[in-house]
Amino acid sequence: MARFYSLFVLIFVTFSTFVFSQDWKGNKTPTYDELVMICKHFSAQHDEIEMYQMGESDGGIPIHLLIINGAKDSVETFVKAKNGTTILVNNAIHPGEPDGVNAMILWIEKWVKAGKPINGMPLIAFVPSYNVGGMLNRSSTSRANQDGPESYGFRGNERNFDLNRDFIKMDTKNASTFVRLYQALNPDVFIDNHVTNGADYQYTLTLISSLKERMTPIIENLTYKKVIPYLNNAMKQRGFPISPYVDLKGSIPDSGLVAFNDIPRYSMGYASLFHSLSFTVETHMLKEFPKRVEATMYFFESILKFTMDNASEIELARKKAINQADLSEYYKWNYELDTTRYDFIDFMGYTAKYKTSEVTGVNRMYYDRNSPWTKKVKFYNSHYAMDSVKAPNYFLIAATETEILKRLRQNQVEMSEFSASDQDVFIGQRVVKYSQGDRPYEGHFSHHSSKVNFEKVNLKEGVKYFKVSTHQAKRNFILHVLLANCEDSYFTWNFMDSYLDQKEYFSPYVFEDIALKLLEENPSWRKELNELKETDPDFAQSQWQQLMFVYKKSPYFENTVGLLPILLLYED
Repeated sequence: MARFYSLFVLIFVTFSTFVFSQDWKGNKTPTYDELVMICKHFSAQHDEIEMYQMGESDGGIPIHLLIINGAKDSVETFVKAKNGTTILVNNAIHPGEPDGVNAMILWIEKWVKAGKPINGMPLIAFVPSYNVGGMLNRSSTSRANQDGPESYGFRGNERNFDLNRDFIKMDTKNASTFVRLYQALNPDVFIDNHVTNGADYQYTLTLISSLKERMTPIIENLTYKKVIPYLNNAMKQRGFPISPYVDLKGSIPDSGLVAFNDIPRYSMGYASLFHSLSFTVETHMLKEFPKRVEATMYFFESILKFTMDNASEIELARKKAINQADLSEYYKWNYELDTTRYDFIDFMGYTAKYKTSEVTGVNRMYYDRNSPWTKKVKFYNSHYAMDSVKAPNYFLIAATETEILKRLRQNQVEMSEFSASDQDVFIGQRVVKYSQGDRPYEGHFSHHSSKVNFEKVNLKEGVKYFKVSTHQAKRNFILHVLLANCEDSYFTWNFMDSYLDQKEYFSPYVFEDIALKLLEENPSWRKELNELKETDPDFAQSQWQQLMFVYKKSPYFENTVGLLPILLLYED
């Protein structure tokens, strides 16, 4: 037994010495086990650093949270986070993009060497590795376009989900864990660290910020008039000028950039629903890994400095944003790019040139790094809402919808059991049209281009309902997931597909006589039927389509087809 213990200590000491002798400024990034060891070491050695297990990944392995400047007690730490100013940084959602992992380690080491100053510092929470399974799936080849590090993880998690598409549907244990820690912290500032693919240009770091049209006015003003100009100036002084994320209007940056539409399936879009100042950092794949890490660390230092200097304003803005959202009479969604409006921004690119490919023999494009340029390009950063509806005072959700109710509770949405009044008028959502892709996307054949009719309905007999008020801090989240044709609603993600099914049909030879009687009793039906036959040759030749036309108008047709178990309730 003593020999076994001695061997264990020797292995542990050897492993620890290896981990902490690594130069994380170089071209290596830690494995999952090394990263956990590093974080445990930070927590054990410094009272100002706490490490918690927040839940499991899909593989049953813990997802950790590393907190700087907490309260040295788990309960008190999360109380402090909610009551004070908090920054949350998410790393390794795509473990092949590990810049944030190294940047976190280097920043903590730098902070420790500086004497661990905490005066005026907010609570800082790092998710060291969100995609644990992807981090364990390590190679040097899964990102063909990327310059370093020597080896890294994989984009998909243990079940091959891209976790940056899962923040609303919550198919994974990872997402449940993230929602738990996010709602426990209620962060004022949220950062998700990534590495981008795409065009080549001179910037090491680009930045995504939420669509201004989706923000409340006070958060929009704070983000676009104060935070982003500050970050632009701070990063330029550090030698890393930044640009908006390079989402191209055409095929090359010269044609202009487009503001990224951060719908709530993405981490930043999810955080924006709760009025956090939300940013996605995208370092450039073709820049050397150490430089990308350095830029990521400097960005964190810049946003930290802004937060420290403006903590009271940030806190007040978020409180006012909740009130502004609550006073908004209409909820808008399905934002489309306005191609008629744009700003000009200074951009530093490389000249795109063309030559014959030695591989395919056809013309190919490449960026000539010996031909840099700086000029103004168009930045299309205006969007308009395709849809809107008067926001209800309440939603009613049938108790049968356990998966929906579970997700609402995980997001700390307040609800109560519902008792109907004689004066209540219930508005149902009936899906009359929808489209699906021809291949699965993140485990779903999700709906898009949905058309929803709002109509008066009765409560379903024998079904209990839960009432969710929209007048609460989670208002934007509630509206987005429960209004059926929002981009990332629960309907969009297939939670209510069974309600689209028609259960009963007819036998044509029997229904022919019934249909004839119905048409005799309803001349307007006959008129409409004849008009359709005149304008649609396929309809005119189809017995089934014509009988179905009459059947759908008749009392024999079930009126529940497409009617979802989520109702709207308005108050005068």
